Amino acid sequence: MSLTCTRCDGTGFLNNHQIDDDTLKTFDATGNVYFILYWMLLNESDVQVCDCCGNGEDWRDMRVGSLTDLILMKLFRVKQIEDNAGNTIVSEGVDANYQDIINYSVFALIKLTL
Repeated sequence: MSLTCTRCDGTGFLNNHQIDDDTLKTFDATGNVYFILYWMLLNESDVQVCDCCGNGEDWRDMRVGSLTDLILMKLFRVKQIEDNAGNTIVSEGVDANYQDIINYSVFALIKLTL
């Protein structure tokens, strides 16, 4: 029996309806999450990595540089929220993004000590 995340329908991303069709098709064809992450970096949106399943235990297989990229994306998102005077439509606020940065940093530190 296979369970699918009810928050992201198993894609690993929240609000992915905002992503353009070409990027989604490339992601579907390759399974490479970097197409989505790169799109997130270049476009102002509320697309996020699903905190239920999007990073689960996958961080153990990630390179430290990839975790650094995730941290930078979260910092960019914090900057966007602050530029909008803290107003968001869908996304969690600044506090949740800072918590994600802390989590990714801890993952990277663990990876560096292994």
